[in-house]
Amino acid sequence: MQEVTVTEREPKLCIALSGEIDSGNADEFYEEVMSNYRVKPSDVTFDCTALQFIDSTTLGTFVKILKHVRTDGFRLKLVNLQPRLKKLFVICALDSVMEIS
Repeated sequence: MQEVTVTEREPKLCIALSGEIDSGNADEFYEEVMSNYRVKPSDVTFDCTALQFIDSTTLGTFVKILKHVRTDGFRLKLVNLQPRLKKLFVICALDSVMEIS
């Protein structure tokens, strides 16, 4: 189960993620993020403090979101990733294409 909570819209879109995002709910995650992004496109920051689990499908979903955000001239950032989740982004070299702190 995953939860996507918008915590801020101005000047950037801040989204707090919690729970698990995997192949079973990645499409729902994508649609929820993009529906919020389309309201007012801007930089997007994901607060991953409470995010417990992701899989390879989720990594692909983040890349898909990144492509939309970059095409519009904005930035995507992931903050407060747990070390074991951050390691997945590093192993897949995604830390070189998106901001992770």
